[in-house]
Amino acid sequence: MHQLAPLDDSQVLSPADMALALKLVSETDLLRLKTIARLHSRGLPPDLSWEDLIQEAFARVLTGSRRQPEGVATIAFLAGVMRSLKAEHWRRVSRSPDYGRADHAVEPWDPAPDPEHSLNAMQELAAIDRLFADDSLALQIIAGLSEGLSAEQIRRASDISKTDYDSARKRMRRILLREGLTSCARS
Repeated sequence: MHQLAPLDDSQVLSPADMALALKLVSETDLLRLKTIARLHSRGLPPDLSWEDLIQEAFARVLTGSRRQPEGVATIAFLAGVMRSLKAEHWRRVSRSPDYGRADHAVEPWDPAPDPEHSLNAMQELAAIDRLFADDSLALQIIAGLSEGLSAEQIRRASDISKTDYDSARKRMRRILLREGLTSCARS
């Protein structure tokens, strides 16, 4: 498990590291929140990354501008803060005086990944191949997911029982979370 260095006055922590140091979240919770942040960042412009969403959510909680209601789980609350930040971004964009004007159109961004994201994706895929090289069931599920098949379609095509499929997915999710490949650990 990742251990934070002792705090000292010269050390500057990110809001997420501060939340870990204050034990507001566990490392497992942080991995889950990173996955949620990646989901919320889809469709946002490239200058607003998932890291920005999660750091801003933690910053708002740590500064007190967002308070967690009693009885609401921390992960659910922070996921809601990130969803709110995403909605706030689109409200701001839609209220811009230039929004939708043909003579001042927003410059389109290329949805193709830049070299850094491509390299990261290739490294994650290679790591996944290594992790599941000896697990034929996991490889069948990964192949089906890569083709965009639903769980039911994968089970039918590979003749996998619901129990075996669910067990394999849980095993895969645990391995991916343990290895830090959380962007792939979604259901």
